[in-house]
Amino acid sequence: MQTATLANADRLWTYMSSQRARAPCDAIVVCCSYDLRVCDYACALMKQNLAPRLVLTGKTGNWTKHLWDVSEARVFGDRALANGIEADKIELEQQATNFGENIAFVRRSMPQLRRVTFITKPAAVLRVALTVPVQWPEVTFWVDSPPFLFPQDVSNVIGVFGIINEMVGDIDRVIQYPSRGFQIPHQLPPEILNSWRDLAAEGFVHHLLGGSHSTCGPPPLPREQFS
Repeated sequence: MQTATLANADRLWTYMSSQRARAPCDAIVVCCSYDLRVCDYACALMKQNLAPRLVLTGKTGNWTKHLWDVSEARVFGDRALANGIEADKIELEQQATNFGENIAFVRRSMPQLRRVTFITKPAAVLRVALTVPVQWPEVTFWVDSPPFLFPQDVSNVIGVFGIINEMVGDIDRVIQYPSRGFQIPHQLPPEILNSWRDLAAEGFVHHLLGGSHSTCGPPPLPREQFS
């Protein structure tokens, strides 16, 4: 892979994970995925008494529908038990298929929560932070992730090519989702938009949304529809 490609991807990874934060709270809510190391990190925070309850939310996603024949939350729940978290401290939400549902469905099932630390993959921190104010406006929240580096810590489930496609799609959603009511608006710096355009122009387009783009979007490219 070319040096410029890796530099552009690292720029997106670093920016999208830059809002990492956590604080003592009522519950740790894990947005489940293909990366079980996210569960390990959440369990470590539980053992540090960051929260008394661990909530694992997720049914299936683009990657995990081909990976497991049970829900992401169930797989993460087994991992949490293996990490020594007591079963009575774990709650499973097994219907969510995207970040908006992760947040909305936990809000619906546990409306008493007032302070929540969400845990997700590093490159998803920004999207979760932009989604919570729409789906759960009354909660006080933080978003954290394992302190993984790019490219050496990328999950071997999807690899470097997979995560670059995913990140390009995430930036696309940061741009398009506010007009659809899914996220609050966010101003992306020019250097992030430039890296995003360059990666899209190289063909990392498999997680782009369908539909028209704003003027800051990439050039017209063939793309596969993913939600």
